[in-house]
Amino acid sequence: MSDVAERVERDKANILIVDDLPDKLLVFETILEGLGQNLVMVRSGSEALAEVLRREFAVILLDVNMPDIDGLETAEYVRQYKKSAHTPIIFITAYADEMQTAKGYSLGAVDYILSPIQPEILRSKVKVFVELFHLQQQTRIMAEERVALERAETARRAAEEANRLKDEFIAMLSHELRNPLAPIRTAMEVIRRTAPADPGLALASNMMERQVAHLVRLVDELLDMARMGRGRITLKKEQLELERVIAHGLEPVRPLIESRRHTLTVSVPPAPVWISGDFVRLGQIITNLVSNAAKFTREGGRIQVDATASRGQAVIVVRDTGVGIEPQVLPRIFELFVQGERSLDRSEGGMGIGLTLARQLAELHQGRIEAYSEGPGKGAVFTVFLPCINAVATAGAAPAVSGAPRLRDRRVLVVDDNADAAESTAMLLRLAGHETRVITEAAEVISAAAEFMPHVVVLDIGLPRINGYELARQLRQQADNAEVVLIALTGYGQKQDRERAAEAGFDYYFVKPFDPGEFEAAIGAGPKNSGKLSSNGTRASS
Repeated sequence: MSDVAERVERDKANILIVDDLPDKLLVFETILEGLGQNLVMVRSGSEALAEVLRREFAVILLDVNMPDIDGLETAEYVRQYKKSAHTPIIFITAYADEMQTAKGYSLGAVDYILSPIQPEILRSKVKVFVELFHLQQQTRIMAEERVALERAETARRAAEEANRLKDEFIAMLSHELRNPLAPIRTAMEVIRRTAPADPGLALASNMMERQVAHLVRLVDELLDMARMGRGRITLKKEQLELERVIAHGLEPVRPLIESRRHTLTVSVPPAPVWISGDFVRLGQIITNLVSNAAKFTREGGRIQVDATASRGQAVIVVRDTGVGIEPQVLPRIFELFVQGERSLDRSEGGMGIGLTLARQLAELHQGRIEAYSEGPGKGAVFTVFLPCINAVATAGAAPAVSGAPRLRDRRVLVVDDNADAAESTAMLLRLAGHETRVITEAAEVISAAAEFMPHVVVLDIGLPRINGYELARQLRQQADNAEVVLIALTGYGQKQDRERAAEAGFDYYFVKPFDPGEFEAAIGAGPKNSGKLSSNGTRASS
């Protein structure tokens, strides 16, 4: 039996019995009680009408001859109520002439039963209407459930579509924010290298550098949350030494700590502790937790990072002397966009993304993060638990791009439809001793490359009309460009974007705004892969 049928079976049907004689009511009760339904017995038409208003009936047994309001008149009133307009009515009468029968049927009577009553006949007829009522109830419940299911499915699809549009908007917003940040950061590096030594200028330059870095981090957090929501964050796992991960995670947040004059102490085990994970993402956990501590600790406070290992777990504790966490906020502190009390000028904190992202990254590494605070003004403690591994350092890791020998006097073709971005990049490269040419129109790239014969081509991906992927393929199809270093420069940094760039023949991939040192190292490092071009224009490893 289905859940709906069981539910209907449990709910007894109401049967209304109307007769002014108590003895007859007792007879009806004796005959029908074996059906196991709810018998409602009343002695007048007015009482019957009151009961019809209160509840729904499977069938009404109605005596025709009653004082006050007779059965036919009662039936007429019953039919006027919406709830009982179609309720089956069986008239009980000692006699019935043709006129009375015709009127009864015109009022919606389904049958006449003459007294004296035959118990089996009455029981059988009532049972049919009870079963019909249960079937109608079952159909109605199934219809309601189907409607509810369809509404839930519609709501689910709407929510998924809203999430998809939100993620696409966040990704596009991140891209659009990165485009103006790229020339700003590059121009600041040019100013830093060319401006005369002046303490005030250096102070202003450092200040701008910190704020640009903060903006870049906010953009990255937005994009990471969009990726996390779509399950598109993948980990590049390797064996890592815990101390190195912590040092990497602290590096981006040190300027903030110094600007707020915090005292930072770091304690790690004397013996190496090895964990398995993504170096960048694990460092991001430390960065987010320590950045959170720095933002919510007033100037001159203390931040302590302690790492220990025992029983197969690495434990990292970030403790601060900051504003603490309110008791009502603590259980929800890792939820997206949740923050404690904020000042009106929003002088502390970010967007409420960092802790959520840190927790989800820890969970991707089969770990967890716990938060604790004794309350407002008493600081906060965040504890990260990660699984340890017993391993030795792997030998001979490939050198990073930054360690490659730097070549000067390269001819570099810079292609970007954003003139400021292109020119600021070219200025930086000229300061490094390279010869540059700037192209802002995609249609001019092939002819410019044939004339300029560059060693390196820096291509923006998001070009109008012809995108950077297609231009890279066209360049690779020409024999003169077989050994040209192709560098992708874009506001998009997702895995599929990098894969498309590799397929198109790019050697290096940089997300705006790029790190000037790493970018210059790639310029001078030469082709990342050597070998013949495959049929689709990509490089095949030798």
